[in-house]
Amino acid sequence: MKQHHVVKEMVMMAMLAAVSIVLVNMIRFPIFPSAPFLEYDMADVPILIGTFIFGPLSGLVLTVVVSVIQGLTVSAGSGWVGIIMHIIATGTFVVVAGTIFRMKYNRFGAVLGFACGSLAMTLMMIPLNLIFTVYFLGVSRDVVVSMLFPIIIPFNLIKAGANSVITFSVYKAVERIIWFYNAGMHAYRNKA
Repeated sequence: MKQHHVVKEMVMMAMLAAVSIVLVNMIRFPIFPSAPFLEYDMADVPILIGTFIFGPLSGLVLTVVVSVIQGLTVSAGSGWVGIIMHIIATGTFVVVAGTIFRMKYNRFGAVLGFACGSLAMTLMMIPLNLIFTVYFLGVSRDVVVSMLFPIIIPFNLIKAGANSVITFSVYKAVERIIWFYNAGMHAYRNKA
């Protein structure tokens, strides 16, 4: 029975990962023209949904899988730097948001989780940009420091905030669909 539950969760997570890759392929655009390498995408929405349904550890696994697939396909131009940045940025977001939501499983917990997760991701990206963006762009650290407040910090707040609002808006509907799927599979198995 437990093995069946694990397989079902893996199938659901694979579907969420696939949706995440499709979304990043369809919706991806720079927010600040002066930094076209910083693109908004909705890849984190299915990851956050998976985090809220299955927990922060599952969300982290989903983050790694999606980041690697995205980094090798849709966002191949950013190479290993993009993969690492996505894993750490989204990983921070899902661990913080998912942990808070697990402790406070209600609307307030979701909002608090999104707010703290967005802030944690934004703060985490400051030192990471000072390390990886310097390498990625081949510029001095001073150039990246000068981009922090007008571009990098607002970008991360906007991206995390927008994905939080979208996830909050669709989470209950998606959770219901998954619940109905699970109930249908359970009924089918008992009938057979």
